[in-house]
Amino acid sequence: MLRIDHLAVVCEALADGVAHVEGLLGVALAGGGVHPHMGTHNRLLGLGDIYLEVIAPDPAAPAPAHPRWFDMDRFTGPPRLTHWIAATDDLAADVALGPAGIGTPLALARGDYRWQMAVPGSGRLPFDGGFPALIQWHGAAHPAAALPDQGLRLSRLEIAHPEATSLRAALAGRLTDARVVIEAGNLALSATIDTPAGPRKIG
Repeated sequence: MLRIDHLAVVCEALADGVAHVEGLLGVALAGGGVHPHMGTHNRLLGLGDIYLEVIAPDPAAPAPAHPRWFDMDRFTGPPRLTHWIAATDDLAADVALGPAGIGTPLALARGDYRWQMAVPGSGRLPFDGGFPALIQWHGAAHPAAALPDQGLRLSRLEIAHPEATSLRAALAGRLTDARVVIEAGNLALSATIDTPAGPRKIG
């Protein structure tokens, strides 16, 4: 069974993404680090059982010889929510279930964290990123548990896609989280976050 693990806000420059999210939600991001294999770096924000990641190419790191994850090599424009990541207890089995193009599991680590993530060779996830990236954590350490609880929670994740029916079918029986709503439309992801100051939307 899949479950929401985190959300990814992609940006061209990390400082711009951090300012964007902090301005929308009125709280400070914390934590984060670098991903040498992908040439990226990030900052994080706790959302209770999950977290939000702001991620960008790392200008201090050499560009990788392969495409970066989250289709970041083609990303342009202002910071925005482009992907979501779902956790599984059996990554190999869920990759085998598809859809095609979900990627090859890679073993990754940072500090106390150990995980595997399915990354497409093209960097582009199925359904233009409407289908989640799949991740399996190893050990008890998870970023959400280490982040400050500032009273923010995800209440709704809306995914619009022209092939909404097929996307729903690809997730049927695998993800039952009522917060995830898939609708027909031009590709767009939008998350509603409940904050102490009221609901805020990140798109």
